[in-house]
Amino acid sequence: MNELEEGTALQLNYEKLLSIAAGDAHVVPVVLQDADSREVLFIAYANRLALEETLKTRRAVLWSTSRQELWRKGETSGDVLDLQDVRINCEQNSLLYIVKRRTGACCHTRDADGSHRGSCYYRTLTSPSALAFV
Repeated sequence: MNELEEGTALQLNYEKLLSIAAGDAHVVPVVLQDADSREVLFIAYANRLALEETLKTRRAVLWSTSRQELWRKGETSGDVLDLQDVRINCEQNSLLYIVKRRTGACCHTRDADGSHRGSCYYRTLTSPSALAFV
């Protein structure tokens, strides 16, 4: 079992943004939100090329900060996110992709039934150090 993804102990990565900056990635955060339910699905990053590909293909394309490559969401999992709208915040330092899930799923993790989860936010904080599944 992957304790980070399936455990109930809080293990926040407070160094994530520092590691992105150290890697010299020119990216902005992207919040991905379901067009129908308005549920936040996950947060990722986009560089200029990822944003251009997203607008051209009308599918969520992101920049993988761990692999340092374009991440065409759903290319391997089948969990494609079709783009409905792109919004930008007031300071022009983050994006909101409003998307429709083709499969109803979007997270690479799986639930107890073995299905991909519908959102990456599947646990709740129950104390300063503990999580519970929702």
